Amino acid sequence: MKNFKILLTLFILLSCFNITAEAKNKKNTEDYRIEYLNLDWWQKYNDPILTDYITTAFKNNQDLKIATLNVKQSEQVIKMAFAGQLPQVGFQGDVFRDFSSSTVKFGDVVIPDYKQSNFFLPLTMSYEVDIWGENYLKTKAFKKQHEIVKQNERASYISLTSAVASEYFNLIKFDQLIKDQEELVKLQSEIVRLEEIKYKNGLCPVTELMDEKQLLTQLQEELNVYIDKRIIIGRELGVLTGLREKDLSEMSRSDYSKLALLPLPDSINAEVIQYRPDYLKAEEYIEKIGIDAKVARRDFLPKFILYGQAGFNSYNLGNIFGSHTFKSLAGFMPSIDLFTGGAKMARLRWTKLELEKAQQMYEKTILTSIQEVNNSLGEAKTRELNYNESVKRYNLETEKYALADKKFIIGAKSNLDLMKDTEKLLVADKDKVNNQVNYLLSTVNIYKAIGGKDFTTINDNL
Repeated sequence: MKNFKILLTLFILLSCFNITAEAKNKKNTEDYRIEYLNLDWWQKYNDPILTDYITTAFKNNQDLKIATLNVKQSEQVIKMAFAGQLPQVGFQGDVFRDFSSSTVKFGDVVIPDYKQSNFFLPLTMSYEVDIWGENYLKTKAFKKQHEIVKQNERASYISLTSAVASEYFNLIKFDQLIKDQEELVKLQSEIVRLEEIKYKNGLCPVTELMDEKQLLTQLQEELNVYIDKRIIIGRELGVLTGLREKDLSEMSRSDYSKLALLPLPDSINAEVIQYRPDYLKAEEYIEKIGIDAKVARRDFLPKFILYGQAGFNSYNLGNIFGSHTFKSLAGFMPSIDLFTGGAKMARLRWTKLELEKAQQMYEKTILTSIQEVNNSLGEAKTRELNYNESVKRYNLETEKYALADKKFIIGAKSNLDLMKDTEKLLVADKDKVNNQVNYLLSTVNIYKAIGGKDFTTINDNL
């Protein structure tokens, strides 16, 4: 009874330890996943709705859940590999009855036909002595694979959050473009009406009226395209965030003018590629294949296995735990493969070739990463210049419209001409909005290119 209480106490303590460890691991997992979101960065755009969408995507997106499940599966693979370094203990009983045995001879001793039962209840243990460290290296290789899977998960977070931000910015852009375009269609419809009056009164040729009608159809077509693109973007954002049941009108968003424009650095140090998931994956893969090559070499060496059995062997079930029924044995089994048809050598050569290929992939990743960083920064600078020029053009158009309005007030300009000036102002506003959001999208591209880091301070951290 005392021993039973001791065992029960140990079991409860181990259970509590396991629960605590699992809760701690779950908390740590949640912490690093929240870190992957990098909400501090997205808050720089000064739009809480954007960060709300990113947080919602974190909770609902299936790609993120799949990436996390892949990491958890990888953790179990490591545990399975580590189990190969430990002794294996099992129970394999053998219960049978000879109904009619043939005559058995042991030299001059003859045992005639007999009938009997046999109850053999042993524990079996085997352990491969890891003299060469092969099993340890296999576990280490799976740990490297686990790091690669974790970088895949991180890449999924960077890609998803960037996609959510891009779709959200585009949704805001088309909101304003549609608003301006609807105003353009409304003005042009009024212009066509006035031109029809002029034509009926013989004050303009029919070609002038036809040109205005043609422009109206073009503006309407452009409006239809904007509306269609906004619907598509809304659906894509709904899929990314898991809000597919929401209608476009129910999806919250801010005005484009409230978004903060982040300043660009003059240059970005090439060392930022060390933060990119693909770069880290390439490094880990080289290390993993290097370990696999060591395993392939050590596979040529002999293996040494310890084994043993301990249990009860009886010919009568009632006497299974009686005296003289305990049986035990232990052994040591060296083994080496003398001929495998060249399979081991082929595996070693394949691993060496894979290592060389991994090194080439690593060099390519470095070049590609530097190219993407430079391209994203160059694109952002161009879009920043275009945005600044569009602002200048919009301001000039605003001043021109103010002058035209004054002329209209004093009767020096017709209402028809003032409406055409209003259209020019709306077109300039469309260009400004388009360039502003394109500039925002280019900053998201830089964020992706440097591995999900803050590019405004990245050079200070290197």
